Amino acid sequence: MVIKTQNMATSSVSLNWVPPATFTKKSNLPWPQSNELARAATFSLRNSVTCPKETTSNEENTCKRRLLLLGVGTVTAGLLPATSLLAEEIPQNYKAFVDIPDGYSYFYPSDWREFEFRGHDSAFKDRFLQLQNVRVRFLPTEKKDIHDLGPIEEVVYNLVNHVYAAPNQMANILDMKERTTDGKNYYTFEYELTSSNYASASFATLAIGNGRYYTLVVGALERRWRRVRDKLKVVADSFKVLDI
Repeated sequence: MVIKTQNMATSSVSLNWVPPATFTKKSNLPWPQSNELARAATFSLRNSVTCPKETTSNEENTCKRRLLLLGVGTVTAGLLPATSLLAEEIPQNYKAFVDIPDGYSYFYPSDWREFEFRGHDSAFKDRFLQLQNVRVRFLPTEKKDIHDLGPIEEVVYNLVNHVYAAPNQMANILDMKERTTDGKNYYTFEYELTSSNYASASFATLAIGNGRYYTLVVGALERRWRRVRDKLKVVADSFKVLDI
Protein backbone atom coordinates (compact mmCIF):
# COMPACT_ATOMS: atom_id res chain seq x y z
CA MET A 1 0.00 0.00 0.00
CA VAL A 2 1.15 3.51 -0.68
CA ILE A 3 0.10 6.41 1.50
CA LYS A 4 0.88 10.01 0.68
CA THR A 5 1.43 12.18 3.73
CA GLN A 6 2.52 15.76 4.17
CA ASN A 7 6.01 16.63 5.50
CA MET A 8 6.65 12.99 6.28
CA ALA A 9 9.54 10.69 5.30
CA THR A 10 8.88 7.59 3.23
CA SER A 11 7.92 4.75 5.57
CA SER A 12 7.38 1.02 5.28
CA VAL A 13 5.46 -1.28 7.60
CA SER A 14 6.62 -4.61 8.94
CA LEU A 15 3.26 -6.32 9.44
CA ASN A 16 3.06 -10.04 8.79
CA TRP A 17 0.44 -9.80 6.05
CA VAL A 18 1.94 -6.83 4.26
CA PRO A 19 4.11 -7.77 1.25
CA PRO A 20 7.63 -6.32 1.01
CA ALA A 21 7.32 -2.66 0.14
CA THR A 22 9.21 -0.93 -2.63
CA PHE A 23 10.45 2.56 -1.89
CA THR A 24 8.57 5.39 -3.56
CA LYS A 25 8.14 9.06 -2.84
CA LYS A 26 4.95 8.11 -0.94
CA SER A 27 4.71 6.18 2.32
CA ASN A 28 3.76 2.50 2.54
CA LEU A 29 1.28 1.95 5.36
CA PRO A 30 -1.63 -0.33 6.28
CA TRP A 31 -5.02 0.49 4.83
CA PRO A 32 -6.82 3.13 6.95
CA GLN A 33 -10.50 3.77 7.36
CA SER A 34 -11.19 7.33 6.11
CA ASN A 35 -9.10 9.78 8.13
CA GLU A 36 -8.26 7.41 11.01
CA LEU A 37 -4.62 7.43 9.96
CA ALA A 38 -4.44 11.20 10.27
CA ARG A 39 -5.38 10.85 13.93
CA ALA A 40 -3.24 7.79 14.59
CA ALA A 41 -0.08 8.21 12.50
CA THR A 42 2.70 8.34 15.08
CA PHE A 43 5.96 7.23 13.47
CA SER A 44 8.85 5.43 15.17
CA LEU A 45 11.93 5.40 12.97
CA ARG A 46 13.56 2.01 12.84
CA ASN A 47 16.51 3.30 10.83
CA SER A 48 17.99 6.79 10.96
CA VAL A 49 19.80 8.75 8.30
CA THR A 50 22.00 11.67 9.31
CA CYS A 51 23.83 14.43 7.49
CA PRO A 52 27.56 14.88 7.99
CA LYS A 53 28.37 17.81 10.30
CA GLU A 54 30.89 19.29 7.89
CA THR A 55 28.83 20.25 4.87
CA THR A 56 28.24 23.35 2.82
CA SER A 57 24.81 24.99 2.92
CA ASN A 58 23.94 23.52 -0.50
CA GLU A 59 25.07 20.06 0.56
CA GLU A 60 23.07 20.36 3.78
CA ASN A 61 19.91 21.32 1.88
CA THR A 62 20.41 18.42 -0.52
CA CYS A 63 20.91 16.04 2.36
CA LYS A 64 17.74 17.23 4.10
CA ARG A 65 15.73 16.69 0.92
CA ARG A 66 17.12 13.17 0.67
CA LEU A 67 16.13 12.51 4.27
CA LEU A 68 12.54 13.43 3.45
CA LEU A 69 12.49 11.11 0.45
CA LEU A 70 14.55 8.21 1.75
CA GLY A 71 13.83 8.02 5.47
CA VAL A 72 12.75 4.54 6.51
CA GLY A 73 10.31 3.99 9.34
CA THR A 74 7.49 1.88 10.67
CA VAL A 75 4.02 2.52 11.98
CA THR A 76 3.08 0.96 15.29
CA ALA A 77 0.29 -1.44 14.37
CA GLY A 78 -1.42 -0.95 17.72
CA LEU A 79 -2.20 2.66 16.87
CA LEU A 80 -4.63 1.62 14.14
CA PRO A 81 -7.99 -0.09 14.68
CA ALA A 82 -7.80 -3.84 14.13
CA THR A 83 -10.36 -3.65 11.35
CA SER A 84 -8.01 -1.39 9.41
CA LEU A 85 -5.37 -4.10 9.23
CA LEU A 86 -7.40 -6.83 7.57
CA ALA A 87 -5.58 -7.92 4.45
CA GLU A 88 -8.79 -8.94 2.70
CA GLU A 89 -9.86 -5.30 2.51
CA ILE A 90 -7.41 -4.93 -0.37
CA PRO A 91 -8.20 -7.25 -3.31
CA GLN A 92 -5.59 -9.84 -4.15
CA ASN A 93 -2.91 -8.56 -6.56
CA TYR A 94 -3.71 -4.93 -5.76
CA LYS A 95 -2.21 -2.27 -3.52
CA ALA A 96 -3.86 0.78 -2.01
CA PHE A 97 -2.85 4.38 -2.59
CA VAL A 98 -4.03 6.76 0.14
CA ASP A 99 -3.49 10.51 -0.11
CA ILE A 100 -4.39 11.92 3.29
CA PRO A 101 -3.57 15.63 2.69
CA ASP A 102 -5.50 15.69 -0.60
CA GLY A 103 -8.35 13.49 0.57
CA TYR A 104 -8.65 10.47 -1.73
CA SER A 105 -7.72 6.81 -2.13
CA TYR A 106 -7.86 3.97 -4.67
CA PHE A 107 -6.52 0.51 -5.46
CA TYR A 108 -4.03 -0.17 -8.25
CA PRO A 109 -2.45 -3.40 -9.60
CA SER A 110 0.40 -4.48 -7.35
CA ASP A 111 2.87 -4.86 -10.22
CA TRP A 112 2.40 -1.29 -11.45
CA ARG A 113 4.88 1.44 -10.57
CA GLU A 114 4.50 5.10 -9.76
CA PHE A 115 5.35 7.73 -12.38
CA GLU A 116 4.91 11.43 -13.07
CA PHE A 117 1.89 12.33 -15.23
CA ARG A 118 1.81 16.00 -16.10
CA GLY A 119 -1.01 17.93 -14.43
CA HIS A 120 -1.98 15.02 -12.18
CA ASP A 121 -1.52 14.49 -8.45
CA SER A 122 -0.75 10.74 -8.59
CA ALA A 123 -0.26 8.10 -11.28
CA PHE A 124 0.76 4.44 -11.67
CA LYS A 125 1.46 2.46 -14.82
CA ASP A 126 2.12 -1.07 -16.00
CA ARG A 127 5.83 -1.86 -15.90
CA PHE A 128 5.90 -2.86 -19.57
CA LEU A 129 2.87 -1.18 -21.13
CA GLN A 130 3.11 2.52 -20.35
CA LEU A 131 -0.25 3.37 -21.92
CA GLN A 132 -1.92 1.04 -19.40
CA ASN A 133 -2.14 3.33 -16.40
CA VAL A 134 -4.20 5.14 -13.78
CA ARG A 135 -3.97 8.82 -12.91
CA VAL A 136 -5.80 11.20 -10.58
CA ARG A 137 -6.18 14.95 -10.70
CA PHE A 138 -8.38 17.49 -8.94
CA LEU A 139 -9.48 21.08 -9.41
CA PRO A 140 -10.97 23.54 -6.91
CA THR A 141 -14.75 23.90 -7.03
CA GLU A 142 -17.51 25.58 -5.07
CA LYS A 143 -19.88 22.71 -5.80
CA LYS A 144 -20.67 20.31 -2.96
CA ASP A 145 -21.69 17.13 -4.77
CA ILE A 146 -21.21 15.45 -8.15
CA HIS A 147 -24.94 15.86 -8.80
CA ASP A 148 -24.38 19.62 -8.83
CA LEU A 149 -22.64 19.18 -12.20
CA GLY A 150 -25.83 17.84 -13.75
CA PRO A 151 -27.34 14.47 -14.72
CA ILE A 152 -24.79 11.72 -15.35
CA GLU A 153 -25.75 11.42 -19.04
CA GLU A 154 -25.12 15.11 -19.66
CA VAL A 155 -21.90 15.26 -17.65
CA VAL A 156 -20.38 12.15 -19.26
CA TYR A 157 -21.33 13.15 -22.81
CA ASN A 158 -19.74 16.60 -22.45
CA LEU A 159 -16.58 15.26 -20.84
CA VAL A 160 -15.94 12.45 -23.29
CA ASN A 161 -16.78 14.40 -26.44
CA HIS A 162 -15.48 17.85 -25.57
CA VAL A 163 -12.68 17.26 -23.04
CA TYR A 164 -11.24 13.75 -23.37
CA ALA A 165 -11.53 13.34 -27.15
CA ALA A 166 -9.05 15.13 -29.39
CA PRO A 167 -10.37 16.78 -32.60
CA ASN A 168 -9.21 13.80 -34.69
CA GLN A 169 -10.75 11.17 -32.39
CA MET A 170 -14.14 9.50 -32.43
CA ALA A 171 -15.68 9.03 -28.97
CA ASN A 172 -17.89 6.14 -27.97
CA ILE A 173 -19.51 5.94 -24.51
CA LEU A 174 -19.96 2.29 -23.54
CA ASP A 175 -21.47 2.42 -20.06
CA MET A 176 -22.11 4.73 -17.11
CA LYS A 177 -23.33 4.31 -13.56
CA GLU A 178 -23.80 6.16 -10.29
CA ARG A 179 -22.86 4.87 -6.84
CA THR A 180 -22.96 6.14 -3.28
CA THR A 181 -20.24 5.13 -0.82
CA ASP A 182 -20.06 6.42 2.75
CA GLY A 183 -22.56 9.13 1.90
CA LYS A 184 -20.58 10.43 -1.10
CA ASN A 185 -21.78 10.20 -4.72
CA TYR A 186 -19.68 9.09 -7.69
CA TYR A 187 -20.10 8.90 -11.47
CA THR A 188 -18.17 6.09 -13.20
CA PHE A 189 -18.24 5.53 -16.96
CA GLU A 190 -16.51 3.51 -19.68
CA TYR A 191 -15.56 5.00 -23.04
CA GLU A 192 -13.45 4.50 -26.17
CA LEU A 193 -11.43 7.01 -28.17
CA THR A 194 -10.50 6.06 -31.75
CA SER A 195 -8.41 7.76 -34.43
CA SER A 196 -6.95 6.54 -37.72
CA ASN A 197 -3.87 5.02 -36.05
CA TYR A 198 -4.68 4.77 -32.35
CA ALA A 199 -7.49 3.51 -30.14
CA SER A 200 -7.85 3.38 -26.37
CA ALA A 201 -10.49 2.45 -23.84
CA SER A 202 -10.86 3.75 -20.30
CA PHE A 203 -12.90 4.00 -17.14
CA ALA A 204 -13.28 7.35 -15.41
CA THR A 205 -14.65 8.10 -11.95
CA LEU A 206 -15.76 11.58 -10.89
CA ALA A 207 -16.43 12.88 -7.39
CA ILE A 208 -16.68 16.15 -5.50
CA GLY A 209 -15.61 16.74 -1.91
CA ASN A 210 -13.30 18.89 0.21
CA GLY A 211 -13.90 21.79 -2.18
CA ARG A 212 -12.35 19.76 -5.01
CA TYR A 213 -13.53 18.13 -8.21
CA TYR A 214 -11.69 14.78 -8.44
CA THR A 215 -11.17 12.73 -11.60
CA LEU A 216 -9.63 9.25 -11.80
CA VAL A 217 -8.96 7.77 -15.24
CA VAL A 218 -7.65 4.23 -15.79
CA GLY A 219 -7.19 2.86 -19.29
CA ALA A 220 -5.33 0.76 -21.85
CA LEU A 221 -4.98 0.28 -25.56
CA GLU A 222 -8.25 -0.85 -27.13
CA ARG A 223 -6.72 -4.08 -28.46
CA ARG A 224 -5.98 -5.17 -24.88
CA TRP A 225 -9.19 -3.92 -23.35
CA ARG A 226 -11.04 -7.25 -23.40
CA ARG A 227 -8.21 -8.88 -21.42
CA VAL A 228 -7.73 -6.14 -18.81
CA ARG A 229 -11.18 -4.55 -18.53
CA ASP A 230 -12.26 -6.34 -15.35
CA LYS A 231 -8.88 -5.71 -13.74
CA LEU A 232 -9.08 -1.97 -14.42
CA LYS A 233 -12.71 -1.75 -13.38
CA VAL A 234 -11.61 -2.66 -9.84
CA VAL A 235 -9.43 0.46 -9.87
CA ALA A 236 -12.21 2.75 -11.10
CA ASP A 237 -14.74 1.38 -8.61
CA SER A 238 -12.31 1.66 -5.69
CA PHE A 239 -11.89 5.43 -5.85
CA LYS A 240 -13.00 7.15 -2.63
CA VAL A 241 -13.00 10.71 -1.38
CA LEU A 242 -11.77 11.05 2.22
CA ASP A 243 -12.79 13.82 4.60
CA ILE A 244 -9.98 16.31 5.29
